[in-house]
Amino acid sequence: MIGDRPLDEIVPLYRDPRSEMPVTQFDYEDAEKAGLVKFDFLGLKTLTVIAKTEELLKARGISLDTQRIDFGDARTFDMLSRGECVGVFQLESQGMRDLIKKLRPDHINDLVALVALYRPGPMDSIPKYIACKHRREKPDYLHPMLEPILSETFGVMTYQEDVMRIARELAGYSMGEADLLRRAMGKKIPSEMAQHRDRFIKGGKERGVSANVSEQIFEQAAKFAGYGFNKGHAAAYAQVAYQTAYLKANYPVEFLAASMTLDTGNTDRLNVFRQEAARLGVEVRAPDINRSQAFFACDAPDDGHGGGGVIYYALAAVKNVGRQAMDHVVAIREQDGPFKSIADFARRIDPRLINKRAFESLVRAGAFEALHKNRRQLVQSADIILGDAARNMRDRDMGQASLFGAVENTRHSLPLVALDDWPVHERLAEEFSAIGFYLSGHPLDAYVQSLKRLGVTPYAELLADARRSSVKATLAGTVIRKQERRGKSGDPFAFVALSDPSAMFEVMVFSEALANARPLLEAGRSILLRVVGDWIDDELKLRTISVDDLDAAAAQAGEGLKIRLSDPAPIPVIARELKVAGKGLITLIVPGDVDNQEVEIALAKRVQVTPQLKSTLASLSGVAEIETV
Repeated sequence: MIGDRPLDEIVPLYRDPRSEMPVTQFDYEDAEKAGLVKFDFLGLKTLTVIAKTEELLKARGISLDTQRIDFGDARTFDMLSRGECVGVFQLESQGMRDLIKKLRPDHINDLVALVALYRPGPMDSIPKYIACKHRREKPDYLHPMLEPILSETFGVMTYQEDVMRIARELAGYSMGEADLLRRAMGKKIPSEMAQHRDRFIKGGKERGVSANVSEQIFEQAAKFAGYGFNKGHAAAYAQVAYQTAYLKANYPVEFLAASMTLDTGNTDRLNVFRQEAARLGVEVRAPDINRSQAFFACDAPDDGHGGGGVIYYALAAVKNVGRQAMDHVVAIREQDGPFKSIADFARRIDPRLINKRAFESLVRAGAFEALHKNRRQLVQSADIILGDAARNMRDRDMGQASLFGAVENTRHSLPLVALDDWPVHERLAEEFSAIGFYLSGHPLDAYVQSLKRLGVTPYAELLADARRSSVKATLAGTVIRKQERRGKSGDPFAFVALSDPSAMFEVMVFSEALANARPLLEAGRSILLRVVGDWIDDELKLRTISVDDLDAAAAQAGEGLKIRLSDPAPIPVIARELKVAGKGLITLIVPGDVDNQEVEIALAKRVQVTPQLKSTLASLSGVAEIETV
């Protein structure tokens, strides 16, 4: 609110104790009546995404000013026409993606119109706009005087300026009166609308427009104007939409890295971008204490858009890890070189910035994989490592050098707790707890053959079905969380969030299925679901018919193993592990007495094959390879 003197001399003000910004205690209408002028200032995170993308491009020698790009880039419009709009401002929703595929835009004005029309009321005209653009229909003008006004948008009333110009041209309104009409329609003020209706029809008669046609035009304008954009607003939004689309189409690696940086604290969005990167052939690597930055960094291929490229997961995006601490890690790494070992890390970092919780989260996320692969050992040795860091810090603060300082500075090991690493499924669960989604792998990766036998559909395939019809499918997923509630009847139901290698998704489980499924719906548990669903407001709503334990279902699917050994030593241990009867056929391939000779032994006893069993066998010394059959 802006006034001609201090605001507290005009209206009562209130200051929230959590903010420096005072606010008026009048609503905007009364504030304007009191003599203030209201301005809306919109802060767009997307503008920072664009700036960050330009910064990443500059780092590899590409100087780009997004404000000066060509609005006729074919690669950009081709991408938009395919509906590949993840991360594109204003065009990201499923409904908008469906429309833009039908629209097949080839000019910036198409985006301006789409942004303006994709709102309640005006959106009913989108099919007409698309049909006319592709010449399947002809524009329909209620009166010849509308053609010069609406020809740019194929006869479809699109902008608030259209309403104002129609009022001037067809009904003789002045500029000021046309603006009052726009406001009355926008605010739906009945008394003002009735006056304007009479004024509009009367003005139309004076210019040779029949009362019937004038009334139709007025009704159409009223329906539209309640939600319509002004053209300047729509054009500004469309420009930002085009800029983000241009960057994604031409520099996807930098654009996705910048987008992820601006959503560092939003795990769901990070997972969406990670999936989009995978679709584009861009690898998102786990955080690396020697390569990652505090923000999302990247290496792009030379051409920038030919597929490939790498995004390095941000250290500061790991849960329980602060930006200040990671800026510190990166600064000392850049100053004195990469960390050579865990001991070297402990010698150089400030333990006042990196506490035990942050250190353990980094380990669980895989950030120390290049220095030490046994994550469980590092987590269990956190006190030892950070204790050593604290001693080193005290020595530095005191300016004290050990008598054996030279030896200390070259030491590359610490006396860590002796224990084996987590099995693969536990390792992934720990990684999930630190990142918020599965990054280096997925628990369902161990079930690939079983999922095929069970007829499981990846969730992303359901979303990609353009028919948008009712769904009946078998899904598999790892439970992320469960929220139980009670319906009006008092019966319990649950929302269950799950993850499969293609996406994260949610299903509803009603009381009958919930009673049987509840023990299976624990976080980290992998399950098999039979679901039905419908598309509602561009979202797929799934209801669960039944839930089964995936291990039990996989065992019934008859998955077997071929276990290749480098020596016979682990055979007794393998025999002890193959204890649960099932349908899986086990074949051992052991070295023979003659060089390069192997002996294949099919075991008579069939067993239950689970990912846990495979993980345990794979960790045994002497097991060279395990193949699922």
